[in-house]
Amino acid sequence: MDAKKERCLVLIKPDGVLRSLIGEIIARFEKCGLKVVGLGMVWPKREDIDNHYPKEEAWLRKIGEKTLKNYEKYGIDPQQELGTSDTLEIGKMVREWLLDYMTKAPIVKVALEGNHAADVVRKIVGDTLPLNSSPGTLRGDFSVEDAGLANREKRAIYNLIHASENSEEAEREIKVWFKEEELFDYKNLLDKLYE
Repeated sequence: MDAKKERCLVLIKPDGVLRSLIGEIIARFEKCGLKVVGLGMVWPKREDIDNHYPKEEAWLRKIGEKTLKNYEKYGIDPQQELGTSDTLEIGKMVREWLLDYMTKAPIVKVALEGNHAADVVRKIVGDTLPLNSSPGTLRGDFSVEDAGLANREKRAIYNLIHASENSEEAEREIKVWFKEEELFDYKNLLDKLYE
């Protein structure tokens, strides 16, 4: 695949929408040369979000491991807070919190295209944990959310944005959120520059 045609899915999560950051977020991607090829606002149903987030054990364990590392960093006892230290069980809990969070308000779905889109988007977005995000990233500039606090409150981390991790994940996710006729193939000024 042509790296210049790589696509990435971005979901502006409920906290990004409710804080009126839609324009700011999309502008950051456009300013670095990524092109919007699909765009829409939806109030997702639980089944939409259930289809979006993986259900595989490996993914759930990865989420559970991230949670346990964060707990360890801040001296939180997972057994006391969550009733378990099993990564699979914690991953299942966090996934349920994500389903609750992502259905509480509208979200904005954005399909972006450009040179190494997934890598560029993730660099602009910042670390999944906003507290670890560098200044200049979207999460670093607009959130100080703490995973420990979110987990103690038994909810997802309010981190503004979902971004595909790689081009394979983006391809799968874009199919979940967009019909083929909602995606546009056109040339912008940057495309013309690189011709």
